[in-house]
Amino acid sequence: MKPSPKFKIGVIVVLLIAVFIILNLTDFSKEIKNLIFLISQPIQKTFWKMGDEISDFFEMVSEMRDLKKENEELKLKIQELTAENVALKERKKENEILRTALELGLQEEFKLEICQVIGKDISSDTILINEGFKDGLTKDLPVITQQKILVGRISEVYKNFSKVQLITQKDTSFDAKILDTEISGLIKGEGNLRLFLDLIPPEKEIKKGDVVITTVLGGIFPRGLLVGEIEKVIKSDIEPWQQAKVKPAFNIEGLETLFIITEF
Repeated sequence: MKPSPKFKIGVIVVLLIAVFIILNLTDFSKEIKNLIFLISQPIQKTFWKMGDEISDFFEMVSEMRDLKKENEELKLKIQELTAENVALKERKKENEILRTALELGLQEEFKLEICQVIGKDISSDTILINEGFKDGLTKDLPVITQQKILVGRISEVYKNFSKVQLITQKDTSFDAKILDTEISGLIKGEGNLRLFLDLIPPEKEIKKGDVVITTVLGGIFPRGLLVGEIEKVIKSDIEPWQQAKVKPAFNIEGLETLFIITEF
């Protein structure tokens, strides 16, 4: 089999190295050594150049490894800073909400626990919050927004979170009244984020846009919490009471930070 070009080059390199070793170890005359070195000079330069290039190549590989490591470290640092920035923004937002609550005097009226919404189930009119019995929560505690809007009450309590039953959940009911009047009735949940006000005396005058708030009757919720506003008045010659469709004051999409009333 005919030797390959690479094999031939390898043999030449080995022979040249052997020649240089022999020249250095033997007593050839200076003229002969000079002549051989002169003849082999171009080859030596080529090998030295190849050696430098190989050295540069491995140095470049090493630098690339260092750069890759530095890049990974920078990515981790950026992720850490991003997480810190998000946490700072959340704290800033929470502080703003607390400031609003203070301005409204919520903490003067009630003992509160702040919480975050971590899940929403519109189909069952429930939300999930990040506080549980480890935070001292119990069933039936009212849940409100920073604007004193009634959202619902705690229906199930777990160690690290709780389920909140929205006031719109079907079969929910509590006493309410029209703001700045003595006209009272019973708020009922219809499901799918809908409410209506029932048991309104037929002689009482109510209209679209009237604001509905909680009363102390029943003791379920503290009085004066905003429930919603009347969308449509329903009168009937058959029914002994008036009814009204009520638009909830809270926006399910905007529920993020809430307050739990632990004492009232």
